[in-house]
Parts: sequence; C-alpha cells; structure tokens
Amino acid sequence: MARLRQRLEDLPEDIKEALAKGVKESAEAVRDDVQRNVPVDTSGRDNHHLKDTVDIRYREEGLVADVGWFDQRDFYAVFVERGTRRMPARPTLIPALERERRNYRARLTEEVRRALR
Repeated sequence: MARLRQRLEDLPEDIKEALAKGVKESAEAVRDDVQRNVPVDTSGRDNHHLKDTVDIRYREEGLVADVGWFDQRDFYAVFVERGTRRMPARPTLIPALERERRNYRARLTEEVRRALR
C-alpha cells in the first residue's frame, strides 16, 4: 500500500485530477443506484429517509470515495441491508457497488486518456 500511495503522489496533477473525476463519477453512480433501489417499507418505517440521506465522502484528495449512510439516525440502514432475525435482507448498497465495479476501471481509464490528450 505504501508503494502504491507513493506512486500516486508522484503522478502529475492533471492525472490525479482525472483519476479523482473518475472516482467521483463512480461514487455518484453508486449513490444514484442506491437512491433508485432502496426499499420503501410501506408498513411503517419510512425508508424514504434512507433514499434521501445516502451520501458520499471523499478522502485522499478525492481518490477514495465512501458511499453510504453516515448519520447516526440512519443506523437502521444496516438492518435493511443485511436483515435481522425477523426481517429479510433487502440490500441495495452492495449490489450497487457490484454493478459499478464493472464500469470503474473503464471510467478511470477514459478520464486519464482525456487528460493525456
């Protein structure tokens, strides 16, 4: 990891910006997918709140993105995602990440190619 981190630091700024743009596009695609697909519980619990509060946090100069629910009030997202003894899992975040995984490398490659033109 340290070697990779050093190699990233040695990249020209325009390449770092291109990579950060690709990371941002992928993170937004995951967030949007979750917002479209998060289950809405019609029996009481308002999961519209989960739809509205899924968020993105960026780190490492935009080269790392965390997508999910970060507010303590959204603690029940883990129960919706993984299920409980009494409630089946209804995952949206993990499937969204898996769907975006197919596009991630292509997004980064395309952004770097644009920067090199």
